[in-house]
Amino acid sequence: MNTATSSYYEIATQLPPDSVVTLRGVSWEEYEELIEHLIEAAGLRVSFDQGTLTIMTLSPEHEKYVRFFESLITVIRLRLRLTILSFGSATMRKKKNKKGNEPDACFYVQTASVIGNRMHIDFAVDPPPDIVVEVDIHHDSLGKFPIYVALGVPEIWRYDGKRLTIHHLQQDQYVSVEQSLALPVLSDSVLTDFLNRLSQQGESPALVAFDQWLESRQQ
Repeated sequence: MNTATSSYYEIATQLPPDSVVTLRGVSWEEYEELIEHLIEAAGLRVSFDQGTLTIMTLSPEHEKYVRFFESLITVIRLRLRLTILSFGSATMRKKKNKKGNEPDACFYVQTASVIGNRMHIDFAVDPPPDIVVEVDIHHDSLGKFPIYVALGVPEIWRYDGKRLTIHHLQQDQYVSVEQSLALPVLSDSVLTDFLNRLSQQGESPALVAFDQWLESRQQ
């Protein structure tokens, strides 16, 4: 690592939970080198927007919500027999736009067949995920939306700890919608309800209730 990248790495690995640091004047090469060295570091999200590097550390509460989203998608896969690919917080980046980000979770639904059984994604040539998830219980992801526009992400689910909102890409901006376009069975109110059940009832009861709700929709 060069001197600058070593400094960024030290900052990233020493941040306390629920912290955000923004660094400016960072080159694309320094960003890519940092990402490569942070690949094994847990509990971090790194975004890059034309020279501005943002590093965020996560809390256990944040990660619990992220895992719950993964579990909800697993229930949908099994109940509705859908092929949905999950790539977690995979680093999405495009050199030509000088933009990159790591969502809290991301899923391929309509374009899952394009990815197939591959384990690695090249966002320079592969399509973006159909859904990315941002959990904003301690931090605000709205500043990342221009990055997602450049990456061409069709749909964002954003949860602020109280309410989930769904955002659909229209031309060069995100517009709030009630229904998921990637998974039309889901709406912002339905997802909000089951996310709130997680904190009120616990993970297992919330997932069982979600599975029962999906089953009732098939009858």
